[in-house]
Amino acid sequence: MNHHLSFLILWKDLSTFLMKIITKYVYELLQKECHLKKVTLPVDATESEPKSFIFMSEDALTNPDKLLVLIHGNGVVRAGQWARRLIINKDLDSGTQMPYIKRAAEEGYGVIVLNPNENYIEVEKTKAQVQLSSDSSGEPAEKRERKDKIQKETKKRRDFYEKYRNPQKEKETMQMCIRDNGSPEEHAIYVWDHFISQSAAENVFFVAHSYGGLAFVELMIQREAEVKNKVTAVALTDSIHNVWHQEAGKTIREWMRENCCNWVSSPEPLDTLVESLLPDCPRVSSGTERHELTSWKSFPSIFKFFSKAMDAKNSSVKPTPTRRSNRIKYEEL
Repeated sequence: MNHHLSFLILWKDLSTFLMKIITKYVYELLQKECHLKKVTLPVDATESEPKSFIFMSEDALTNPDKLLVLIHGNGVVRAGQWARRLIINKDLDSGTQMPYIKRAAEEGYGVIVLNPNENYIEVEKTKAQVQLSSDSSGEPAEKRERKDKIQKETKKRRDFYEKYRNPQKEKETMQMCIRDNGSPEEHAIYVWDHFISQSAAENVFFVAHSYGGLAFVELMIQREAEVKNKVTAVALTDSIHNVWHQEAGKTIREWMRENCCNWVSSPEPLDTLVESLLPDCPRVSSGTERHELTSWKSFPSIFKFFSKAMDAKNSSVKPTPTRRSNRIKYEEL
């Protein structure tokens, strides 16, 4: 076998194995160090159906004052993580949500940690399902026979290398979506309906990174009145939402301008105003040009933003996300 290919297969195996270890370890830390509990989704799941889960503090639904909701981005990350690259190459503080959770606990917040990428489980196909998938093309028999011959030869070569990559994986698999949680957007809405909207907190705060920002905007579109009534402020970190593509209405855009701030990747100092072409929330620098670091670098500013938002709510004055007098103020937008 080609040595380069052997190395790539081995590297992929090691990477996959490492990712599983990291995910399991972070889950353990959320429970042991952050004292969060694991809650199964859907809430009425039967024993046999696919399930997901979120993490929350003991007082998440009963804290009468403040609730913090954390949403990570898309991809391979799972609950409690911002970026696996940072966990591996830097440290847990920058790569996980643990600093946010611990700070929130110190300041009297309840906490809910979403798990928007846990959308399905993989199960082995039965023989009947494998046969059905190969026979359901509707192609002429002769053409299908030629195609099947090529596929068999390709599968034979692939299976040869698969033995080196994963000797125990011999059967084909299929994905089974988790009910009402089949996408990050569905997951955010489900957790809102069954947990966040039912919480006692007068002030709900969101931190949403990258695709998590898109999921939050979709939540606003679907539950606009509820979100406006319950959410005090939203901190986005390099969010990829787009109010035009997502068709967010004028009232949503106006609310976002008043109650949201997006800390984006930028070479400018932390909290410096950054121009935006979109008519939604203000954008300020996170103090880094690295997308995956934006949540960590903006961490101290975000909690100050939340404190100002609470003070502003109590005094009916809107907060400013910037702190230094020589920087452009929120109102100058």
